[in-house]
Amino acid sequence: MKSDYTDVAIIGGGPGGYSAALYCARSGYSVLVLEKLSPGGQMATTGQVDNYPGFDEGIDGFELGEKMQRGAERFGVKTEFDEVVSVDLASSPKQITTTSGVINAGTVIIATGASPRLLGLPEENALRGRGVAYCATCDGQMYKNKTVIVAGGGNSAAADALFLSKICSKVYLVHRRDSLRASRIYQEPLEKSGVEFLWNSRIIEILHDKRVNSVRIENVKDQSIRDIPVDGVFVAIGRVPDTELFRGQIALDPQGYIIADETTRTSIPGVFAVGDVRTKPLRQIVTAAADGATASHFVEEYLM
Repeated sequence: MKSDYTDVAIIGGGPGGYSAALYCARSGYSVLVLEKLSPGGQMATTGQVDNYPGFDEGIDGFELGEKMQRGAERFGVKTEFDEVVSVDLASSPKQITTTSGVINAGTVIIATGASPRLLGLPEENALRGRGVAYCATCDGQMYKNKTVIVAGGGNSAAADALFLSKICSKVYLVHRRDSLRASRIYQEPLEKSGVEFLWNSRIIEILHDKRVNSVRIENVKDQSIRDIPVDGVFVAIGRVPDTELFRGQIALDPQGYIIADETTRTSIPGVFAVGDVRTKPLRQIVTAAADGATASHFVEEYLM
């Protein structure tokens, strides 16, 4: 197996990872980004990104990921498309084992992100980007003046429904209980928003041709079923942080996110967490990129 050393090893090639890579490389450090799929992370699955500054007409998420990769590599960042199978974050240097070999690193930046929790319907993945979405602020503009349904009952679902109610002609909110789990602060605005609540209900099928055209709803109390025509389905039932690889080595919160404050420093010196994988109030492309810039400052402080 090969064994290489790098000043900064970044696990994950999303906006947080490549922002950190860019800043660290410009500070003169050797930087290696390890990405198992493609540059951009979750961002790459978004067809149109309209809320990242600098692109007045929006940009495809995959294209934005590639631009971030090229921008970092311009300053010497190396990218390896490889899967990390284990880490030893307490060792010195820190060790990352991939399917190709072992990486020794002075510091590690974890940028593995979080994936949206799925409804679990067989047609769901195939319709992603064709009527099924997981981020209202990312994809909502594509459904302007259209009819959509939001699945969920927590703060994310309430916030998404409120956001969409301002741009869509009709918004449904479907929840398997008879009241929201969302904070009280959302209750009154939602009641005034015109959002129609489908209580004690769940989506059991997403109907479609090339794109979503309706959903099949089941009432969980009386098992009655009805179809509702919609143009889009926004799934907001939580996210799953990609942190299993680090469990037992680094402090996680009860939801599994890495505990890291605005410095991005974790419970282990020399290990940082950026983007959606860390505890934070807002998970967006721009906040992930900001985390990367912040992490580079504390990486430099640690390596000096």
